Amino acid sequence: MVDKIKVGILGASGYTGADLVRLAAEHPHMELSVLTANSHAGKRFGDVYPHLGAINLPDLIKIEDANWADLDVIFCGLPHGTTQKIVASLPKHVKVIDLSADFRLRDVTTYKQWYGHEHFAPELQKNAVYGLPEHYRANIKTANLVACPGCYPTAALLMLIPLMQAKLIDKNSIIIDAKSGLTGAGRGLKQNTLFAEAGEGMSVYGVAGHRHAPEIEQELSAALGANVMVSFTPHLIPMSRGEFVSTYANFADGATISDIRECLNNAYKDEPFIRLLAKGAGIGTQYVRGSNQCLLSVEEDRVPGRALLFSTLDNLVKGSSGQAIQNMNIMFGFEETLGLTQQPMFP
Repeated sequence: MVDKIKVGILGASGYTGADLVRLAAEHPHMELSVLTANSHAGKRFGDVYPHLGAINLPDLIKIEDANWADLDVIFCGLPHGTTQKIVASLPKHVKVIDLSADFRLRDVTTYKQWYGHEHFAPELQKNAVYGLPEHYRANIKTANLVACPGCYPTAALLMLIPLMQAKLIDKNSIIIDAKSGLTGAGRGLKQNTLFAEAGEGMSVYGVAGHRHAPEIEQELSAALGANVMVSFTPHLIPMSRGEFVSTYANFADGATISDIRECLNNAYKDEPFIRLLAKGAGIGTQYVRGSNQCLLSVEEDRVPGRALLFSTLDNLVKGSSGQAIQNMNIMFGFEETLGLTQQPMFP
């Protein structure tokens, strides 16, 4: 195990890039060597994000001006559809952790269907590992390319994968009602995320067509060993960060709410970042803000035979940058919790 690894971040001026920098500043083995942001090239990082101005960081540069030769790992925080060609051009010795959706879908035909263009690096896709540490830790450990899950899939899958593996819920009954803070839409200017448009309301988007749906279905199908299709609907809520997922599902024949609680307790009892709350305990985004934690809660519905399954996380940390660093720790043999032990900020 090396003492320091040299790190590059592509797209460092986005929200996920900024949180990567924030978390890396407290990591004893991360040395930030290259930060790219084409729209802010030539600027100090602290000029773009003043709250991080006290950290000694390299200036932002364009991607084409970066020297990758001395780096050990690169985090890609670029928009979907731009990462594949860039990753394919990187030196082979550099490990890559991609925070976009460009390597999440294992089937390149499914990728084309949902993202509207050919996969530009199918030869790399074959070796990409889905970066959900609690369920793919062994694969991540030996990977050179890790595809970090989307924020919605992370919250949904941490709840559902153990239940699908144990066959405790009916695969045809799953309804995922998901809500995210506005940072999930990125830092670019969009009408629906303007304060006047989003500040005092909640809106639905991506109805019956959000690109996280096939990602969720891919992983649930793998867990069950049979095709799974879900109803997935995301919403924007007027807060900066945080995510709350309410999932409704019918019990499989003979299963009970006690079986579900026991299954989740067994799955996550030794996991540092996942916690199943006691029956009736309050669960909300305010209890995970700024942390790499994911809270789970299960209750029995008043409708007979139906389970209410709740999960919450910070979309920029466990849903993105924190999970990326968790993957990096596994890949380099570091203690998995390094740089990620910050407790939630409350209130």
